[in-house]
Amino acid sequence: MKKLCFVGLIFVLFVSFGLGSAMAFTTEDLAKASALEEILKRGELRVGLEAGYQPFEMQDKKGNIVGFDVDMAYELGKAIFGKGGEKKVKIINTAWEGIIPALMTHKFDIIMSGMTILQSRNLKVNFCDPYYFIGQCLLVNKKNRGKIKSYKDLNKKGIIITSKLGVTGQFTAERLMPKATLRLFKTEAEGALQVANGLADAFIY
Repeated sequence: MKKLCFVGLIFVLFVSFGLGSAMAFTTEDLAKASALEEILKRGELRVGLEAGYQPFEMQDKKGNIVGFDVDMAYELGKAIFGKGGEKKVKIINTAWEGIIPALMTHKFDIIMSGMTILQSRNLKVNFCDPYYFIGQCLLVNKKNRGKIKSYKDLNKKGIIITSKLGVTGQFTAERLMPKATLRLFKTEAEGALQVANGLADAFIY
C-alpha cells in the first residue's frame, strides 16, 4: 500500500505511460528518400521540443535548453554523424499545441519532448519504441490531507482539477474523473499554482 506524505503538496502515482520520439513521413517523402538520408545530406538533425516539461526538457538559469530528452538528442546526433555529432543537433523550442503540425510541415526532423504514445497521435506521426515509462501524478494541496487517498476521491462534483492543455493529464482527467470540473492551462506552472494557492483541489502532471 502506497503512503502519501503531505509536505506542502503531495504526489500520487496512478497511471503509467510510455514516452517515445515521433517522426512524420508522407508517401511522397518515402518515395523520394528516407528521413535519415535527408538528415545526412543536410548535415544537421533538427529536434523539436517544448522546454517546459521537467526533467525531460527545460531551461537552465542561463537560458540553455537541457534535460533528459536533450541528452538523448545529442546521443542520437553522435549515432548518426559519429564523433562530434552532438554539435550537429539543432534544438527547436516549439509551443506544445503546434509541435505535431510543425513536425508534419518539416520544421524539424523529430520530436523528442516527453510525448506519450497515443493512438490519436499515432494516426498522424510514427513513434519509435518507448524509451521511458513514466507515471501520471496528482499534485494535491495539503488542506486535503486525509480526504484524497486516490484519484477516485476526485471524481465528484465540486472538485476542481487542473492540467496543461493537450497533454496526457487532460485526457486522464476526462476519462477517469468526468464528474469533476477540469480547468486547462497553457503551462504546467499555471496549473500547479492554482493548487498551491488553494484555487483547485488537484493538478495532474
